[in-house]
Formats: sequence, C-alpha cells, structure tokens
Amino acid sequence: MDLQPVHGVPALRAGRSLVIGDLHIGVESHLRAKGFHLVSRTSDMLDSIISSADEDIDKLIVIGDVKDSVPGSTKQEFAEIPDFFEALLERFTEVSVVRGNHDTQIEEFLPGRVRIRPATGLVRDGVGFVHGHTWPSDEVMACGTLVMAHNHPAVMFKDGVGRRTTEPCWFRGRFSVESSDRYAKLPESFLVVPAFNRMLGGSPVNVIDEDLLGPILNSGWLDLDDARIYLLDGIDLGRRADLMVDGKDYSRFKDDPKRRAKYSRFAGTSRLLPRACWPNASQRARNLRRGSLSA
Repeated sequence: MDLQPVHGVPALRAGRSLVIGDLHIGVESHLRAKGFHLVSRTSDMLDSIISSADEDIDKLIVIGDVKDSVPGSTKQEFAEIPDFFEALLERFTEVSVVRGNHDTQIEEFLPGRVRIRPATGLVRDGVGFVHGHTWPSDEVMACGTLVMAHNHPAVMFKDGVGRRTTEPCWFRGRFSVESSDRYAKLPESFLVVPAFNRMLGGSPVNVIDEDLLGPILNSGWLDLDDARIYLLDGIDLGRRADLMVDGKDYSRFKDDPKRRAKYSRFAGTSRLLPRACWPNASQRARNLRRGSLSA
C-alpha cells in the first residue's frame, strides 16, 4: 500500500483510506477549566477532514484518542462526538476507530455504524495501524509497515541565541531487527502520524535525553537515529541524529533519572539545528517535485 501524507495537513492517505489520529475532542473544556476562554474547534476539524479527502477516498481510519478526557467525560464530548461522526459517515462509506488510551467507553459516543477496533490495532493491505500506547497484536506487527499516533510528534528548532520553537512533524524510519522475544516477525518500517487537533501542540522527537511515548518506540527495535523528520508541507529536514537539540525543561519526566538516551548516539551533546534544515521556498519546491513519504 502506498502511504502519502496530505500536503499541509496531519492526515495520511493509505490506498482508498484517509488516516488521522489524536482528535482529542473536548480539549477546550479542560483548557477553559484552567482559565483559557476558548470556543470549540471541533467543526474546524470536521471541515479539515472532509477537505483532505480526495474523491476516490471512501474510508476513514482514526488511530486513537477520539476524546480528550481520561478517565471520565465532559459535556462537550457528549454533545459533539456523536454529531461529528454522523457527519463523517455522510462522507465516508466506512469509518473505523482504533482505541487509544483516552478512548475509555468510546462506544457510548459513537454511532452504531462506526467500526470500533481494539487497541491492539487493525491491518489493511499489509499495513498495520495502531494508536501506540500498548503492544500491538502479532498480526499487526507482522505487517511491512506500522503506522502509529499517540506521540503528537513535533520537531524542535533552536536558533543561535537559544530560542526554541516547535512544529508538528511526520516521523518515519525503519526497524533495526527482524524479530524479538515478543514477536516472531517485526515490521520493516514505521511512521508516526502528527496529532490532528492543532490545539495539542506537539512533543518534540529530537530532544536529547527525552523519552518518546509507547512501548514500540522505546523497545530498542527501531533505528531512531536514522529515522527522518518531515514537516507538514513535505520538507525533509533530515535524520533525527543530525537534528538533536538540548530541550532543557521540555522533558516530560523531569524527576525520572532513566532516559532513552541510549537510543541516540548523540545523547549528552548539545547541538544547534543545522542552518540548512530551516525551511525555505526552494527546499519546499524541490521536495514537492520529489514526492512525499512512501512506505
């Protein structure tokens, strides 16, 4: 199956299916509780999904975290999720949801025609789709490519005076081993999908001493150093190992002395992002002529 990111949107075209993850419908309610007065952007996400699907796309796969609350639910989630998926079913002949770690009792929110898949994932044409917070099934791991969400991947940029900014990104690479004690067969490649909800920001994948999320990315089975980072507009920034930066207070687990630094050959060194990796018009044009990510 050919995997093609939709230009400028955190959505993946996989054959006749559109793949998205991390909707986190209801996140505005939690932000309002903290003093941020925000209106719901759920309708904006719906419009973006519909506009991202070409005419020949007739299926939608959501790889986890439809809702934001865990545990429990909010009035916003009860009010918006059913209508959101009813509208999707008017556009797509099939809508599948792979359970994520935020999707407790998600069946109470979804129309009956939505196909709910277990957190262990689903398989379509030799590609495995999983949220990424738990171990996939043997069938999913036997696929040639594993597509995950959960990490909300972003790339951190650091300029010459130490200012840091982040941008959502695609994170793509290969497995470094063919099998493990847990699985008789492992995929050849992996792809981490950016969060579809832009309110979530992102978690940098190129920060020294910073853990990634989920058992697969922390398994030691992947060549994370050689994995490539792409912006949403298709720009190939390069290998993760060449883009590592000192994130300082960006660490998720500040009180945890155990890091995944062993998976990066450049752990313990502070590196500025190479100037050549900053986006510019000529890079964008060249990249678009070359095409996008293919499995």
